[in-house]
Amino acid sequence: MTVTDVPPTEPAARKRRPRAATGVYVLKVVALALIAAVLISVLPAVVATKQWGFLAVLVAVAALLVAVYATKRAIPAKYLLPGVLMLVLFLIYPIMLTFQLSTTNYGDGTRSSKAEAVVRIVGTSAVQVEGGAVYSLAVGTQGTPTSGPFAFFLVDTKTDDVYRGTETDFTALDPASVTVENGLVTAADGWTMLNREQINTISGANQPLDGFTVPAGDNEVIKVQGFQAITMRTPLVYDKAADTITNTDTGAVYTPQRSESGDRSFFVDSDGRRLSSQSWGENIGTFNYKRMFTDSRITGPFFSIFLWTVIFATASVGLTFFLGLGLAIVLNDPRLRFQRFYRSALILPYAIPGFISLMVWAGFWNQRFGLINEMLGIHVNWLGEMWPARFAVIATNLWMGFPYMFLVCTGALQSIPGDLKEAAAIDGASGFTQFRKITFPLLLVSVAPLLVSAFAFNFNNFNAIQLLTRGGPFSSDNPTAGGTDILISYTYRLAFGTSGQQIGFAAAVSVVLFILTGVIAAIQFRATRFLEDVN
Repeated sequence: MTVTDVPPTEPAARKRRPRAATGVYVLKVVALALIAAVLISVLPAVVATKQWGFLAVLVAVAALLVAVYATKRAIPAKYLLPGVLMLVLFLIYPIMLTFQLSTTNYGDGTRSSKAEAVVRIVGTSAVQVEGGAVYSLAVGTQGTPTSGPFAFFLVDTKTDDVYRGTETDFTALDPASVTVENGLVTAADGWTMLNREQINTISGANQPLDGFTVPAGDNEVIKVQGFQAITMRTPLVYDKAADTITNTDTGAVYTPQRSESGDRSFFVDSDGRRLSSQSWGENIGTFNYKRMFTDSRITGPFFSIFLWTVIFATASVGLTFFLGLGLAIVLNDPRLRFQRFYRSALILPYAIPGFISLMVWAGFWNQRFGLINEMLGIHVNWLGEMWPARFAVIATNLWMGFPYMFLVCTGALQSIPGDLKEAAAIDGASGFTQFRKITFPLLLVSVAPLLVSAFAFNFNNFNAIQLLTRGGPFSSDNPTAGGTDILISYTYRLAFGTSGQQIGFAAAVSVVLFILTGVIAAIQFRATRFLEDVN
């Protein structure tokens, strides 16, 4: 053996590792460094808002990523961890958050906490203190210009002292931590200052700064007046230990009590008179669920909408499947010429974006100038009456859905061995018998799970309803629930309707909808077990 034939020692072999390994190592280091940088960048905002639970989750996820990807061990975890994190982030966490929200009364009039509501109640009763301090006003935020959190930055017009005020505290500031120009704070450490246009936007009725006051001690508050803030006195005193508000001028004592509706609380006196219409967000347990099944105004439309949702989903899946299957069978015949052209033409409705198709079809169904009435020479109010509107929704969904079923069935048919049909034909089976005994059962083996998922999709097909009919037509008896509403569109209207947003109640409906969809899908999957015996 010559010297050149001697195999390289272990260190020499390591030196000749491919450069790709070095590149992967560098990429790994950069990715872990980015994770650490993101964590560090969000720390100030998380600490400032005191979201300790969120901070603990961030640290735990970052530590887990480093532990898994910084070593050569835990090879399976390197592949499983991204999927698990995505599952938790986009599925489990939203479900948990929705359930938590469903146990609250969050919505219009109850978006603030009880402490903020008390401050607003006390602040609205304030009157200007004679000779009280006047401040130049600037508004800062640690979040977005529309949602906050917000704080007043105040400069005393007489003493030039600088203060920061929130709805819970009033603090003197070190002049070095802020920038004051022409008697107005223009910059502050950790805060973004708003311009006058932004301040006007959030100062209107039911906006974040509507009723915003800063406690200044001795029954005094600081309140906005134009682009200044003035010191005001309130006769109302809140006793946190007793959870009461006392009017020092009249001696009346107000305690929080649930309203007759049961979903919100107000401060009322011994005679039941409310101190203010201001309520607050709170945990109401299972009240939203009880309301859903006991309130006649809810149960009537809820169960009828649920029935229509099932009909809509079943009809959409059934019609699209059988139409797609029929076309797939016809175009699967090798004797047919121009197969590729026909197949390409049939998938065009599937290739067009859904929202465009729905808006076009909304015009087709128009009573006055729609294509449907023009072609048939009729004058049907398709979208203005319940049953014509339901027919229009199902027909439009059929047009949009059959190409998908056509593609699926075409692929399933082509995967069925031709020997089975030939053997059946030799045994004397007719074409229909071959389809019923061989083709259709084998096709269902592949297609049945897709039918279940298609049913679940149409059970929550918000776009088809919202873009075509917006849930209508509506009756004067119940302007909330429309004739073509399915549960998801009904939930959307409850949460974001113009009559008042009931986000907590809508979250409860969403939880029930999630359970219903899961149960129906489980029953459907169980019903398809017989296909396991099909060979």
